[in-house]
Amino acid sequence: MRTPRMHNERSLTLAWLLLLGLTLVGAVLGNAGSPGLWVTVTVAAMMAFKGRVVIDHFLELGGAHPSIRRLVRFYAVALPVMLILTDLFGPQIAWLTTL
Repeated sequence: MRTPRMHNERSLTLAWLLLLGLTLVGAVLGNAGSPGLWVTVTVAAMMAFKGRVVIDHFLELGGAHPSIRRLVRFYAVALPVMLILTDLFGPQIAWLTTL
């Protein structure tokens, strides 16, 4: 019979192993992959997924106010989107942000 604590520890361990595996895949991709949009999109997707795993399993936002939970989840999606936009429009963004 499983206790809630045992299930929680197993869930955290599996989440940690998943994050570790994705980090290793990202390292191999960064080392072996050639630069391009597909690499950026892949890294951004892994970034968003890893952010969601961390938010759901380690930040314990399940009991937080819904607006706080939505804001943090939005942040985990906004950063990968900004990464893709920077890859697509880097020179234009640099021009817009110079003094």
